[in-house]
Amino acid sequence: MSSVINLLIENIGQILLGKDRQVRLALACLLARGHLLIEDLPGMGKTTLAQCLAAVLGLKYDRVQFTSDLLPSDILGVSIFDKGLNAFSFHPGPVFTQLLLADEINRTTPKTQSALLEAMEEGQVTIDGETRVLPQPFFVIATQNPIHQSGTFPLPESQLDRFLMRITLGYPSAASERLLLKGEDPRINLKKIQPLIGIPELMELQRQVNAVKASDAVIDYLQRLVERTRRDSHFAYGLSPRGAMAWLRAGKSWALIQGREYLVPEDLQAVMGAVVGHRIHGREKVEDLLDHLLTSVDVMA
Repeated sequence: MSSVINLLIENIGQILLGKDRQVRLALACLLARGHLLIEDLPGMGKTTLAQCLAAVLGLKYDRVQFTSDLLPSDILGVSIFDKGLNAFSFHPGPVFTQLLLADEINRTTPKTQSALLEAMEEGQVTIDGETRVLPQPFFVIATQNPIHQSGTFPLPESQLDRFLMRITLGYPSAASERLLLKGEDPRINLKKIQPLIGIPELMELQRQVNAVKASDAVIDYLQRLVERTRRDSHFAYGLSPRGAMAWLRAGKSWALIQGREYLVPEDLQAVMGAVVGHRIHGREKVEDLLDHLLTSVDVMA
């Protein structure tokens, strides 16, 4: 399966130039059955990454542009009375897809943001008292503008925690940007992408993530890292058990992408920024907190 994963990364990399690490993190997030938050300035390729993932994985894709007047029913769907049937008929919203791009999620109100909570956590939505199961697999990739921009509503911590990872794409390197300027428009190349695997193969990759072995020594290392966030005065509060489990799951997915069937400390370190960065707070910047966490806990007890 490692050859399949490399092929996926290579094909996405032909569209999203110079972003190999971000592509690997995004793929690791999806293989770990998580949801991804991409925070960056407009025009950095956030939407392109989501479209590429949907295309190479052969997933049904839908997009919702979040605005200040968006309602929960615009995402989930609504029941409309059908005179011919003399009954209410449910019209599913865009959430009934396999990869949902929630574009600029922090430009809508907290009420509408929270409409995604049940879908992301349970893989289902409850509308008019009836629970409706979403298609499987189901992934949410949300994009977010920096919170200092006008017209934004910061995501509450409860919703941030629903995202397995948060990443940024950043500006391309000079070499990558030159290739971008001299080549074809990525939107044209994106239309040429064909699915490289089907849903059964994707779900098999997800099962293989669960099968990645984690030794007692690596689990001990993870527990020491988590415990440090709970007891060290640098941190306002520590990682929750759910955060610890998310870290382990993401580490296993990263190990699989690296072609291994077992977890090593470097896997946990590789995904730490994406998994832990939006779950911790303190007096210092997040980058400094992560550096402190990494340097203050020894790999071996």
